[in-house]
Amino acid sequence: MAFLGKAAVLTEAGKDVELIDISVAAPAPDDAVIEVVASGVCHTDLTIKMQQGAGMKFPIILGHEGAGIVKAVGSNVTHLKPGDPVVIAYRAPCGNCPACRRGDPRHCYMALRPTTPITRTSDGAACSQVLRCGTFSTTTVVNAKAAIKMPEAMPLDKACLLACGVITGVGATMNTTTVWPGASVAVVGCGGVGLSVIQGAKIQGAKTIIGVDVNPTKLEWAKNFGATHVVNARDGDPVAAVRNLVTDDWPGYEGGVDFAFEATGLMPCIEQAVRMVNYNGTAVNIGFPGKDAEVTLNVGNIDTGVYWNKVNLRVCHCGDALPSHDFPLLAQLYLEGRLNLDAMVTGYVKLDEVEHAFHTMETGNVIRSVIRL
Repeated sequence: MAFLGKAAVLTEAGKDVELIDISVAAPAPDDAVIEVVASGVCHTDLTIKMQQGAGMKFPIILGHEGAGIVKAVGSNVTHLKPGDPVVIAYRAPCGNCPACRRGDPRHCYMALRPTTPITRTSDGAACSQVLRCGTFSTTTVVNAKAAIKMPEAMPLDKACLLACGVITGVGATMNTTTVWPGASVAVVGCGGVGLSVIQGAKIQGAKTIIGVDVNPTKLEWAKNFGATHVVNARDGDPVAAVRNLVTDDWPGYEGGVDFAFEATGLMPCIEQAVRMVNYNGTAVNIGFPGKDAEVTLNVGNIDTGVYWNKVNLRVCHCGDALPSHDFPLLAQLYLEGRLNLDAMVTGYVKLDEVEHAFHTMETGNVIRSVIRL
């Protein structure tokens, strides 16, 4: 039995997103067919369009931040059944790579992908799925381990945000590093991921949380989501401003934060984050860089250089998440009122309004547009 649907796809390089009819085959033994209820519109999907498909084979079903209802499962699947509400994870650990074999699935080298085909009904062409998900579609298919069951009380138009931007930011404070109670934190870039870092730092009990951006609207967002201070980087040296906001009675203290998170993908911001941290502080690169991006770090400066300041530099991919553990945890935090997903949704769009959502993302002040299907 095949499942019919519609999907927002890139059909060829240089063209706008099109809405097409698709067919999802009956699920292979390890797969699950999902009726998508909602999908966040993430900047990564726009990046794939701007990079002419980023090497994926056309047609490409966009979307990787989705939640929905299980329609059918393969014969090997025992943890899900039709009717279950789920969030789709784009990084379900493979279980076989060196990291998984040593018991470290958070750092899996790859991710499980479905083997069930999705085809364009007009000509039978096989469709690629962005990050193995393809959630800009009324129906999609994933490896069943990538479908993470949600509590019945969890609204799926909010749960979808857990799949990428929110887990990336919150996970950076819980998994990539461990922000401790009373810590000082700077967040460079206060878009959707940066705001999620701020929320994660607040949940972890950070005392000082400094949002840094050049957009006054985003700085207001930062305060609304838990920043104790904000710095407009256009008003002067943001490194000096951040370091001066953190004080300690110990006479040898030179300022700086315990953790600095870069959430822009801009190389100068990585360099700034490194110089913002105090002795033995941790700077985290989260933003997605261009393929030729490079950054030069000072090593020898006595106050802020990598060597003398003993800087720890880490890279965050998807919050170093273990979705089967982390997604239910974040859902529970939302249900307890400790994680604000409602305010993360700037507006709702329909499946045929993806281009409008992309345009708003490029030109307006938007945290997340969510497609309701």
